[in-house]
Amino acid sequence: MKVLIVGGGGREHAIAWKAAQSPKAEKIYCAPGNAGIAQVAECVDIGVMEFDRLVAFAREKDIDLTIVGPDDPLAAGAVDAFEAAGLRVFGPRKNAAILEASKAFSKDLMKKYEIPTAAYETFDSPEAALAYVETADLPVVLKADGLALGKGVLICNTREEARAGVRALMMDKQFGAAGNRIVIEEFLTGREVSVLSFVDGKTIKVMTSAQDHKRARDGDQGLNTGGMGTFSPSPFYTKETDEFCRKYIYQPTVDAMRAEGREFKGIIFFGLMLTEKGPRVLEYNARFGDPETQVVLPRMKNDLIQVFEACIDGTLDQIHLEFEDNAAVCVVLASDGYPEHYEKGFKISGLEKFAGRDGYYVFHAGSRFDQDGAVVTNGGRVLGVTAKGDTLKEARANAYQAAEWVEFDNKYMRRDIGKAIDEV
Repeated sequence: MKVLIVGGGGREHAIAWKAAQSPKAEKIYCAPGNAGIAQVAECVDIGVMEFDRLVAFAREKDIDLTIVGPDDPLAAGAVDAFEAAGLRVFGPRKNAAILEASKAFSKDLMKKYEIPTAAYETFDSPEAALAYVETADLPVVLKADGLALGKGVLICNTREEARAGVRALMMDKQFGAAGNRIVIEEFLTGREVSVLSFVDGKTIKVMTSAQDHKRARDGDQGLNTGGMGTFSPSPFYTKETDEFCRKYIYQPTVDAMRAEGREFKGIIFFGLMLTEKGPRVLEYNARFGDPETQVVLPRMKNDLIQVFEACIDGTLDQIHLEFEDNAAVCVVLASDGYPEHYEKGFKISGLEKFAGRDGYYVFHAGSRFDQDGAVVTNGGRVLGVTAKGDTLKEARANAYQAAEWVEFDNKYMRRDIGKAIDEV
């Protein structure tokens, strides 16, 4: 079959790499792709929001399956556009992708269906939000309602920080229209865990757990980013935690979306906080996480295309998900200055060292070919270096060793990805 993947980041590289292993996939295209994806797919110069061009390309090439990777096209109705053209596509429709696209919607859904989450209030005016933070218990968490590349969350420890946060989101429009409405919620403490799942509208199959590192600097300092690294599985995600989440969070979320007339087919990412009072949902994403995908898919034994098709066809209950009994760690190599100001266009060397090394992977997030055919940096997050090991500590050591194989000017990485596993 012919497959089209929409997107051009590390998540899409991992999806393309895994999809290429399926005997079902004869030919893979990726729009727009990147220099790494070009190793496993034919890259096509079409933007992720150019739905008409994407649909026309899929028709022209007789694409059998399209996979939509990023959040923006899902929220804007990419799946609906493909379905309207009679094309087979993996991902949630627009009315289901709202689970991620609107923080207010997801919080209201959890409240209505008694899915455990943090207490919250929603605000449409900065004046009302500013009045609320004057009396709210501190710290508080401010969240832009709309999509903000994983960065529209502010943790405010003082009232002055909270006032400044409201102004930044709602008045200065730091994240554009995403901040027209904001959610202010209680600050939860505990271990954060990410759990990805496949959903076919009624059945949910949970993947292995992972843990992301959002802050730009070591020690969880600096600004929020799209993710600086991750590890899988999380040693803090116990059997008891899994049983609780399956009963009170995972299946109830799928059932709630069906009850609301928003049948969800695709990926639900559960961002969880393991509090003293039990697991709580921090957020939902309506697609694979990035960089969680880069540690989850290398450990997955199943044929990814087969699972995608089961989600589309409503036959996920017939799939038995299997993961290797090992661990994986991903260290993101970024451009120094990310997520604010950084230079790009620097030549990347050392990528050839990954060839033929089992258990070592380099997933491209922001790369391109220059006019001479060399691979150069083309983003804030440039590469995700992933390595496996029998244990988390071994995988971590392997990942950091592999991260040194790659060089480019202004290369930056956190040095403490997975440090929490030392506390286990």
